[in-house]
Amino acid sequence: QVSLRESGGGSVQTGGSLRLSCAVTLDTLTRYSMAWFRQVPGKAREGLAAIDKDTTINYKDSVKGRFTISADSAKNTLDLQMNSLRPEDTATYYCAADSLSARRWPLLMGAYKYWGRGTQVTVSS
Repeated sequence: QVSLRESGGGSVQTGGSLRLSCAVTLDTLTRYSMAWFRQVPGKAREGLAAIDKDTTINYKDSVKGRFTISADSAKNTLDLQMNSLRPEDTATYYCAADSLSARRWPLLMGAYKYWGRGTQVTVSS
């Protein structure tokens, strides 16, 4: 059983920062590929950043240099540090995990089996 629980969402102004966390078990962090996605109403869920169990990291081009994904084995969390936020970053953010398909398609929604319930991020101009 894989349990994922996001936190850290909120409202910020353009240029601000937020740090999202996804609470997981240590077993999940060490055995699963994990990622952050986001979704706005009416649009497909898009992959932002992924980290494999061998620590390979992939980013969506539009967040490179602004977002940083990390796995903290001391706190048992998957984190997403988001800097220089823009209004277009407004979305519901989800944490995801998978043990098989995500290794090959790290930013593809369909490759992930386990999902959290999401946390809302709102960036105002």
